[in-house]
Amino acid sequence: MPRMTFVGAGGTRREVEARVGDTLLDVAQRHGIDIEGACEGCMACATCHVIVDPAFFGLLDDPGDEEEEMLDLAVGVTETSRLGCQVVMTDALDGLVVSLPVVVNNLLRG
Repeated sequence: MPRMTFVGAGGTRREVEARVGDTLLDVAQRHGIDIEGACEGCMACATCHVIVDPAFFGLLDDPGDEEEEMLDLAVGVTETSRLGCQVVMTDALDGLVVSLPVVVNNLLRG
């Protein structure tokens, strides 16, 4: 089973197991990582915004137009930003590192 690391806004690192075929949002929620996912992975918000380590970014499929539009709503977007609901874990992503943005739009906590 691949492993991946979430880096919190304060720099805290948490390595977790990630099932092949799960999205990063699924992985985060299963392990209690603080990623909202207000739309439950329907790509109707940008609350699962993550920043992919540049070493892994080239291994991902390119984001579609709809994801790009949703990323326009996210705060602190970088060149390697993605929506966690759109990144699917594969064996090739073993060791993946993603950072949580320092500032997020939180739709559920007001």
